Amino acid sequence: MMQPMTQARSIDINADVGEGAGHDAALMPLISSANIACGGHAGDDATMAEAAALARKHGVAIGAHPGHTDRDHFGRRELPVTPEAAATLVIDQVARLERIASATPRHVKLHGGLYHQVARDPRLAAAVTEAIAARWPGMRLITPAGSQLAGVARDHGLAVATEAFGDRGYAADGRLVPRSQPGALITNPADAAERAVQLACEGAVTAVDGTRLAITADTLCIHGDGPSAVGIASAVRTALAAAGVAVQPFSSIMRTLS
Repeated sequence: MMQPMTQARSIDINADVGEGAGHDAALMPLISSANIACGGHAGDDATMAEAAALARKHGVAIGAHPGHTDRDHFGRRELPVTPEAAATLVIDQVARLERIASATPRHVKLHGGLYHQVARDPRLAAAVTEAIAARWPGMRLITPAGSQLAGVARDHGLAVATEAFGDRGYAADGRLVPRSQPGALITNPADAAERAVQLACEGAVTAVDGTRLAITADTLCIHGDGPSAVGIASAVRTALAAAGVAVQPFSSIMRTLS
């Protein structure tokens, strides 16, 4: 059962697209921000152009989704990388999407192993955010809710949207459950819908052990490569509407820019 609502508001729904999963066309009408794989862990010029066109058709904010160039492992491994190399990796991929889409992306969300490394390592965070800010002043960056990366990004002049996950399990310490462990993935659309309403209306999430975690999120991620992605996104939209929560790109919500 859904928990009693205490505060309805607006929230963004983001999804990773252009990764070859075959769900992009069905997902686009259900999300508000698209993170387009830009040639690192997945994607090429053709898939970037296709995803950008779909996003424009449905009024979805176009964002860049750079990651490690590690296609055999879908960019999910944490690979050794220097701050300088991490910055170059991100800048080159975002610039590639900018060229293909003929427009500057509205936001950047790092992918997989790189996402977690930059969120955890202050040297990587400083190098990546400084490089993004120098090339695209005021760019919006999606960061894990509660991570130090948000503060580092703001210090470099970037706008920030904090993120929670609608289809991933949380451990009691607030970290995501590793994909190799039980409870890591939420595949039931009803469970994901309940998670989304809890996050949007209560600012909380229930961890796999029952612990209630406080999480303030501007955007909710649904992984576009999952087999249940479309069903989850549809159930989440329906549940949020029933709870009185508006779905809109975080880039249009001024509170994310403070």
